[in-house]
Amino acid sequence: MGGDLSEYRRKRDPGRTPEPVPGGDVALPRGGDDTFVIQEHHASRLHWDVRLERGGVLVSWAVPKGLPSEPGTIRLAVRTEDHPLEYASFSGVIPRGEYGAGEMSIWDRGRYETVKWSDREVDVVLHGARVEGGFVFFRRGSGGGDGREWMVRRRQGAVRAGWVALPEWVEPMLATPAAELPGPGSRWSFEFKWDGVRAIARVEGGRVRLTSRLGNDVTGTYPELQGLGAQLGATQVLLDGEIVALEGGRPSFGALQQRMHASAAQARRLAGRVPVTFLVFDVLHVDGSPTVDLPYSRRRELLEGLGLRGAHWLTPRAFPGEGAAVLAASREQGLEGVVAKRLDSRYVPGQRSPQWVKVTSVATQEVVVGGWRPGVGKRRGLVGSLLLGIPDGRGGLVFAGSVGTGFDQAELERLTERLSGLGVGRSPFVSGVPRERERGARWVRPVLVGEVAFRQWTADGRLRFATWRGLRPDRVPGEVRRGGV
Repeated sequence: MGGDLSEYRRKRDPGRTPEPVPGGDVALPRGGDDTFVIQEHHASRLHWDVRLERGGVLVSWAVPKGLPSEPGTIRLAVRTEDHPLEYASFSGVIPRGEYGAGEMSIWDRGRYETVKWSDREVDVVLHGARVEGGFVFFRRGSGGGDGREWMVRRRQGAVRAGWVALPEWVEPMLATPAAELPGPGSRWSFEFKWDGVRAIARVEGGRVRLTSRLGNDVTGTYPELQGLGAQLGATQVLLDGEIVALEGGRPSFGALQQRMHASAAQARRLAGRVPVTFLVFDVLHVDGSPTVDLPYSRRRELLEGLGLRGAHWLTPRAFPGEGAAVLAASREQGLEGVVAKRLDSRYVPGQRSPQWVKVTSVATQEVVVGGWRPGVGKRRGLVGSLLLGIPDGRGGLVFAGSVGTGFDQAELERLTERLSGLGVGRSPFVSGVPRERERGARWVRPVLVGEVAFRQWTADGRLRFATWRGLRPDRVPGEVRRGGV
């Protein structure tokens, strides 16, 4: 294995690519078979090219997710054509239309020791600036095919002592609702509250996986966020944030609804028309180190050090000690409110903590749809208003109010189609529905959870000034509580 550059030359035109392309009659320099280089290659898909000097060439593998960080982890390594030794110093941009088009940079380089080298297994110990440890490259399967499918595993030693594997998911920490923000002079930082959906982003080997607050995989729903992985490259992180859809520079939950319900195929089509932005406000794990026990102020330093800014993601500013100004700006800009976080607070997964406090300009409430009334005029044939309830804990609903505003045309059509298939002959409400609301009502099986915005509750516990915010596909009826999320 190794020593043949004919395939390399066949795939490249020296007049079109800046890559080194030695002529067939050029004698290549020979080294000590102990040099390696790893190049980060932003081609059609991000990967890392691992190259080992052997017999006058660089024997090469493309590793899509990079070399494993923990012992025993096995990753795909695609055997590619041998490269000339000069390639060990190459970095630059391979032009569009050429083989391997994209940006190439040197990620690490150093010396290696050979433990075993055969046509089916290459066992080496790498000594680089970023990589240190033993790795085994081995042929996949019984030897059939074109010989390109290999695997690689870390033989011993994690990246460093105390390295902790990146978690699959961490349940988000929640803020406690409050009527007012902490007073001036207190050790709090203040952030805008965004009107979107919570998501945890797991980034490893340049790939992003998005998980909702309830642990559902929503990666395919937001394909434009995959670019975040390419920006982070080999960095392993777990990020907490909010996915929003912007209209006029402000988050619009109504616009976001079109994306929340989309299939992967629909999401790819909608990404250009209704794009989303991932607003990242916390980091829970970075390069082998959990950060949940660090104070919020230190986590913010680590997060800002990542430099996250792209077409569809950014880290919004935090404002230590400026609660009144942030709340005033939130109200002036029509945003949802403010979240205050103690500078010394640790991240408590899955809990609603008094160390985080939220004050909303407009309150929200999760509700269950129990029925609807047909529209008239322009809404004829569509939903006119929804009859909403709160679960009583025994399978029924307590009437909470009705809402007839806040719908756009797409939402009306979507609701009408879904509710028409849920019809039942009897009201699911156990109490509270006014007689005038019962007339002409169409009852449905109470399985759809939505959200309304309102200014206050009436004396008898019903919603006042409510507007529809949309369905919440990550909720189930039994989890609905008064007071929102």
